[in-house]
Amino acid sequence: MSTTKSCTSVFDFYGKPPLTKALPLSLQHILAMIMGTVTVPIIVVGAVGAPLEDKMALIQISLIFSGISTLIQLYAIGRLGARLPAIFGVGFAYVPTLTAIGSQYGLSGILGAQVAGGVAMMLVGLFTKRIRNLFPPVVAGSVVLVIGLSLYDIAIGYMAGGIGSPSFGAPLNWGIALGTLLVVLFVSQFCSGFLKLASIICGIGAGYLVSMNVGLVDLSPIDEAPWFTAPRPLAFGLEFHTAAIVSMVIICVVNSVQTIGDLSATTVGGMNRELDTRELSGGLLGNGFSTIIGSFFGALPTSSYSQNVGIVAMTKVISRVVLALAAVFMLVAGFIPKFGALMTTIPFPVLGGATVLVFGMITMTGIQLIIKDELSARNLTIASLSLALSMGIYAMPEAIARFPETLQLVLGGSPIVVAAAVAFGLNLILPRKSLADEEEERRQIEIKLSD
Repeated sequence: MSTTKSCTSVFDFYGKPPLTKALPLSLQHILAMIMGTVTVPIIVVGAVGAPLEDKMALIQISLIFSGISTLIQLYAIGRLGARLPAIFGVGFAYVPTLTAIGSQYGLSGILGAQVAGGVAMMLVGLFTKRIRNLFPPVVAGSVVLVIGLSLYDIAIGYMAGGIGSPSFGAPLNWGIALGTLLVVLFVSQFCSGFLKLASIICGIGAGYLVSMNVGLVDLSPIDEAPWFTAPRPLAFGLEFHTAAIVSMVIICVVNSVQTIGDLSATTVGGMNRELDTRELSGGLLGNGFSTIIGSFFGALPTSSYSQNVGIVAMTKVISRVVLALAAVFMLVAGFIPKFGALMTTIPFPVLGGATVLVFGMITMTGIQLIIKDELSARNLTIASLSLALSMGIYAMPEAIARFPETLQLVLGGSPIVVAAAVAFGLNLILPRKSLADEEEERRQIEIKLSD
């Protein structure tokens, strides 16, 4: 490959493609992340019972820190940042813990506990070199696999019209969602060149136009949003409560395992290589730093976005310029809320139809990671048991209804917690045996039985 071509390639992390190519590709990442970034603060504000102005402020600062945390990961500041094509922002995995803390201690209690959670993330990042061998591909792959599976209900809920919507499950919603999905499939499988890489944005564009014609697009959020707002430090205050801190530290450490899985999926799915220790350490340090600083402005804790990992794995577009444009847009949307409001007008069925394939790609990336290790009985046990227990409890949270409330929220709120704990624990406990060792063991058993 020539130097000129490499410098402009969207398949080179350091490539600098022209804006005409980079912008449409970055829009896919924007559209995949913005609903999650906006939805999490809305859910938390609802649980806390905060007024409308607090909700608008939390949405604004969440957009801003999603952009800041992503830029740190793309370009790095010293040891902070992975220098990988990854999108970071306010994460859904925190929602059960945030709502539990918020309902008892309010927004200030959340943000105070979040400072401790960010410190915990950074400590995990600092000791990554020593603990890296504790997260082999079978452990990281099991977590990534569960991440993908746990996103399916979100995609299906979106396709049906959004949970809580009066028209949830209506045939019209499903028709738009499936039509969007068909456009994505057609463009990705039957088109070529740049159009093939922009399959998701093509699907969203087609679905949006159809939705406008049938009256499903509500433009009122654009009119209601102000043109400019600026974040204020310590606007919500900081309070430190032991119970809140313990809960937040646990979920932040567990989320670090998700970050390990997402970054591993990014390098395996998008760059065809394993994640190295410096990248992993930088990713965790950068995420912890963003979470701590965000606490002082009202931003909720950040994490890697699995849906954007899926886009990278699907398209193989890894130019950081493409992802940096998405980060800059989030910053602009935070300071000029009308831009962010425009993105929120995209109907849920369109988003669901466009992202369900992406979530499926995350699942397959998890499988790719698992099979990088030998499929020995030991490794199969780790993967299968972490999958069975995590998804089983996630599907039937009432099975742990008699547990302490905090433990219920940690275990039942996110299957990632259970998957990470089981995979990590079994990897430490089970004897390390290769396929050759297991075959020799079986041979010895057969000899003894034949005597």
